[in-house]
Amino acid sequence: MVRCQRFFLVLAILVLFACSPNGPSGESGTDGTPAPSSPYAPTPLVVYTTNYPLAYFAERIGGEQVEVSFPAPADVDPAYWAPDPEVIADYQQADLILLNGAGYEKWLERASLPASKIVDTSVGVETSYVPLNEGVVHTHGPEGEHSHKGWAFTTWLDPMIAIAQAQAIRDALSELRPEAAADFRVAFEGLQADLLVLDAQLVEVGADFGDRPVLFSHPVYQYLDEHLGLNGESVHWEPGEMPTEEMWGVLATLLQSHPAELMVWEGEPLEAVKSRLAGMGIQSVVYNPCGNAPESGNYGSVMLQNLANLQAVAGSDSAEAK
Repeated sequence: MVRCQRFFLVLAILVLFACSPNGPSGESGTDGTPAPSSPYAPTPLVVYTTNYPLAYFAERIGGEQVEVSFPAPADVDPAYWAPDPEVIADYQQADLILLNGAGYEKWLERASLPASKIVDTSVGVETSYVPLNEGVVHTHGPEGEHSHKGWAFTTWLDPMIAIAQAQAIRDALSELRPEAAADFRVAFEGLQADLLVLDAQLVEVGADFGDRPVLFSHPVYQYLDEHLGLNGESVHWEPGEMPTEEMWGVLATLLQSHPAELMVWEGEPLEAVKSRLAGMGIQSVVYNPCGNAPESGNYGSVMLQNLANLQAVAGSDSAEAK
């Protein structure tokens, strides 16, 4: 009976997310049905965001009332991206600028944006911010040299914080276009329902993990780790790179105090890395943070795949319920 309930709950999420818009491009739902039009204003509100989850939330809530732009290139982590002056000028001309907050937008220290247009979507959940104690500078990927310190910033990986951020977007849009507030409220409630169902399944998977040690390939999973009560430790590995022998040595030392048999990756790691980890008794699983737009699908479909990936390795019961 429990497995049947899990199956139908996951099926419900699939249906809900599948019927939602694909994100900031303004495309119709995956069933081909165009988003419902609104009679209020012929000119959409121009909304700029600093990461893809905010763009997805804004598109879900705003529908045809908004024109959402997320200008970060596809091959960078937006958390370490800095827009050029032309793109900053585009931000300045927007009707609404959505920030993630929690120290996500580091480039704001060197850019001037109109304060009246800015909404920090996580400003209401500061008490949930996860502090970082990692100040060591290191280099990897196209972002180059950087460090991890201050606050963890992938807030949306906790679905409950994601709901709060979506609510901030709803309120901002309603303030700019009060005549459409009812439409925004209904759309937000649909998104909230999707995230609540997703959250329930994730919490169940977290309970299946219990105190089982887990490794994260990169320190971006703090909110997921905290919310699900996982027993996680992070290294600084990139999925497209072979770790140095020094990094393998650091891992071996970490395993002495944290004997994990699972490593969670942002993307599919190299086969050679997976094979070597497997030889150490460590299984690899992908949980895409989705800070940037996915190559296919949308935020909803990516999070559903993440959920399925965790279910497959959380325990036999979760795997069979898939």
